[in-house]
Amino acid sequence: MSQRPRKYNVLNILMNFHAFPSDVDGKYCFVECLVPVGAGAPPNHHAGETEAFYVVDGAVGFLVDGREWVARAGEFVPIPDGAVHAFKAVGDGPARILILNAPGHMHDAFFTGIGTPLPDDQTALPAPSQPDIAAVLAKAHETGMTILPLQ
Repeated sequence: MSQRPRKYNVLNILMNFHAFPSDVDGKYCFVECLVPVGAGAPPNHHAGETEAFYVVDGAVGFLVDGREWVARAGEFVPIPDGAVHAFKAVGDGPARILILNAPGHMHDAFFTGIGTPLPDDQTALPAPSQPDIAAVLAKAHETGMTILPLQ
């Protein structure tokens, strides 16, 4: 297992990396996220990286290829390769989700590249802050991800 930080503040989401691709022979990235209400990911797409979400707790609004719905605890949301998708925590409290990216190199580079390392023992949501949109867009471009304008 790598010795790099495992927890990051990424767009006000507490991300806990259970596996970086470098930990698992380059096969996947596995992240547990605590997502405050209103936070999430803007519409984006990326070819060559399969992505899936599992909602552990709370409610998460998803957009996948133009279809919108709310997924709740126990629901699995696969993202077809290259599909435009977005998510946002909704409801009364933070959502807890698991994200699997395969092979995960793009998401590892993107999440950790725009994120701020947090202490290993942090379990609470980070203090909210405004993201540096220019830096997020630059890192997305650098890693091969496309972020679309909000509609």
